[in-house]
Amino acid sequence: MKKTWILNFSVFFLHIFTSSRALDVSQYGAIGDGVTDDSQAFLKAWEAVCIGTGDGQLIVPAGMTFVLQPLKFQGSCKSTPIVVQILGNMVASSRGNWEGDKDQWILFSDIEGLVVEGNGVINGQGSSWWEHKGSSRPTALKFKSCNNLRLSGLTHVDSAKAHIHINNCNGVSISNLRINAPESSPNTDGIDVAASSNVIIQDCVIATGDDCIAINSGTSNIRVSGIDCGPGHGISIGSLGKDGETASVEDICVQNCNFRGTTNGARIKTWPGGSGYARRITFSGITLDNVENPIIIDQHYNNGGSEKNTDDKSSAVEVSKVVYSNFVGTSKSEYGVDFRCSAAVPCTEIFMKDVRIETPSSGSGQVAQGQCLNVRGVSTLAVPGLECLALSTDMLSSAELPEQTCMLPQPSVQPSTRPMQDPFWVYGSGGKRLRVFDVVLTSFIFVVLYMY
Repeated sequence: MKKTWILNFSVFFLHIFTSSRALDVSQYGAIGDGVTDDSQAFLKAWEAVCIGTGDGQLIVPAGMTFVLQPLKFQGSCKSTPIVVQILGNMVASSRGNWEGDKDQWILFSDIEGLVVEGNGVINGQGSSWWEHKGSSRPTALKFKSCNNLRLSGLTHVDSAKAHIHINNCNGVSISNLRINAPESSPNTDGIDVAASSNVIIQDCVIATGDDCIAINSGTSNIRVSGIDCGPGHGISIGSLGKDGETASVEDICVQNCNFRGTTNGARIKTWPGGSGYARRITFSGITLDNVENPIIIDQHYNNGGSEKNTDDKSSAVEVSKVVYSNFVGTSKSEYGVDFRCSAAVPCTEIFMKDVRIETPSSGSGQVAQGQCLNVRGVSTLAVPGLECLALSTDMLSSAELPEQTCMLPQPSVQPSTRPMQDPFWVYGSGGKRLRVFDVVLTSFIFVVLYMY
């Protein structure tokens, strides 16, 4: 009896110690051979984790490649938070094999406390789509109505359109991503944010064929920092006001970012005929390396054709309370600052402080030029200087300076995403139990039997 009791206790103890409750997509039939369509297995695994199986933890294991058709991971879920560990490769079907929705490839919707992280790769297989610019192309990864969202660690490559889209979310943290697509790839934005608030994007390396980050209408309290951008079209507010849209963007802070060989640096772009506002925006601590348009406000935006668009309509999105501070580096063109604002709704309260932009011509350090149209504001220690901005020796004394835009609330802190039920070797093995521990369990049982 004593031997039997000790044996049963030992087996029970080791079962708890070595067991994992996190779900692995391969448990639901995912093959991961880079050929088989694993879409249905992923959906079954999601259904299980959403209803509470696996303690809200889903693992895409390392060392495997999963080919996937468009997927919709829908909430609301019983488990909160849900942690999705992407450690392997997720690859979209090519355009010729695509089935279903062309709006997005992977959609997470209506999920509270979602965490998506890991060192895996999300590959949109965009090259088969890019030559079809006029047709519908899917965004690779979209989050809709996911409050208290955390996204980190992943590599995103070659989306057919935008790589990541955040819509109608509150309390978002995005960090330590790598996003890559060829400079020639059309509309492959890195991260798009729309109709969302309290968003932090930090410490990402983004190289694409369009905006590294685009902040669109309906956004407020957005902080962007530590971004290495290039190639690409810079970090943009907008475009806003298309087709007469009423836009709203406020309390935006972009700081400590690098632009390398980009088409634009700090850009605000609005369509003629729109309405609404873009206000309390700060760009600070920016390094420029051969950037074609380092600082630009364009209220005549027309999808790349603003220079041809001179029609000043009676309405425009109002741009105000914008700060550019601590810019340094080189402009690829002769113009380091370009403000093209509406005569009907001029840009107001535009502040420039501690800005020095040069051209790389023959290594001479020639100062870049500036041009402006329908702009009112103040500058101090700014090169190039602008006649449209009043000079000031102490801009910090201005009561109108919207520096508070860089003092934004942090999203709520998510709990640790390491599966607490898993021993460290299960977590580190990409969700797969190591066979060595089956051997250890068997050996331990024999030792106990031998001793007793």
